[in-house]
Amino acid sequence: MKNKTNQYTAFIGLDWADQKHDMSIVSAAGGSPVHQVILHTPEALNQWLVKLRQQYPAGQIAICLEQSKGALIFHLLGYDFLTIFPINPKNFARFREAFTSSGAKSDFTDADLLREFVTVHHDRLRPWQPDDEQTRTISFLAEGRRKTVEERTRLTNRLRSTLKQYFPQAIELVGENLHSSMALNFLHKWPQLGNLQGAKSKTVEKFYFAHNSRSSKLIKERLQLINSTIPLTTDKAVITSCLITTKMLIGQIAQLNRAIDEFELKLKSLYEKHPDKDIFDSFPGAGTALGPRLVAAWGTDRDRYDSADSMQKYSGTGPVTKASGKSKIVVRRLACPKFLLQTFHEFANCSRHSSIWAQAYYEMLREHGKSHHMAVRSLAFKWIRIMYRCWQDRAQYDEIKYLKALKKSNSPLLEFV
Repeated sequence: MKNKTNQYTAFIGLDWADQKHDMSIVSAAGGSPVHQVILHTPEALNQWLVKLRQQYPAGQIAICLEQSKGALIFHLLGYDFLTIFPINPKNFARFREAFTSSGAKSDFTDADLLREFVTVHHDRLRPWQPDDEQTRTISFLAEGRRKTVEERTRLTNRLRSTLKQYFPQAIELVGENLHSSMALNFLHKWPQLGNLQGAKSKTVEKFYFAHNSRSSKLIKERLQLINSTIPLTTDKAVITSCLITTKMLIGQIAQLNRAIDEFELKLKSLYEKHPDKDIFDSFPGAGTALGPRLVAAWGTDRDRYDSADSMQKYSGTGPVTKASGKSKIVVRRLACPKFLLQTFHEFANCSRHSSIWAQAYYEMLREHGKSHHMAVRSLAFKWIRIMYRCWQDRAQYDEIKYLKALKKSNSPLLEFV
């Protein structure tokens, strides 16, 4: 979609920061740019925007900045006279280099360049259009859940490392999943070997049964280990610190478990009511975790991506071709939203276990020398093309239909099916 020059009454370059924002403003009618500095507070931003509207009472105002999420964007969304053009920081860095050969960077220079960029190139840029509230909530919940899971993984690894310093037997006694409720309750009840060996065997056995660990053979092996093992260390200097750390970590991990459960409950409720749920449920391997993430990735605005290629490039699954003279190389695209790339990468990997052609495609690439991640990324590239068509047509994916199309075109994939 082209943006007409005469629909904007002013162009703004906004160089944002945590404490203040630098502006470069010019009227669409011409004249010299005006520089302003605004504090990063809701009151200061609102006061500036009210004055801006008074100065330009008609039409839209185009504003360009290096951000597509965050407090500033969320605030600007409340003003319907603004058309927001987010620009990828890496793309803007290349634009800056073209104008400043020294590579020097200053706040006002960036604000001026952002203003210049949107003034000259707004007809080639796609203004940022937020999704509906339901889809945006799913997006925030999905990303919030993922970050919480990653934080839990980090703390679980730290807990494992702590136990190895003074109570390594605990890892064998609760299993590898140290963030499970059984593991956390076990360590809360018996934070060191001495506590555990002082407990009656019947008490320990009842604990395992209460946490759905009821294998008689496994319980017997664990009880034998408890009775026969000796402490790794009796050094109180080590044990005192480790006990405090263990207590802290099990509390934090338990809290993260509760937060993850809450994220998942709210995600499930919203996803069940989403109009595109059936489309993304139809993709093999999507499941309850990746289905909502795919909904958030595509959104509901069917005009956002004019082709599958647009999403492939934006998500980072589409490679970059670099040519110089007679040489040409294809490299991975690094300038992309990482969570979006992660979503398609994880879906593609999961799809291999539920889709015949996806696993065949993966095996074909691996046989041709591609690494696991390169093969999965290439598979994600293909899935985006299929998803785009289903998303545009509001149609569910049909594996049998796709396999028939492969057979009709005599695809080389058939050798690996």
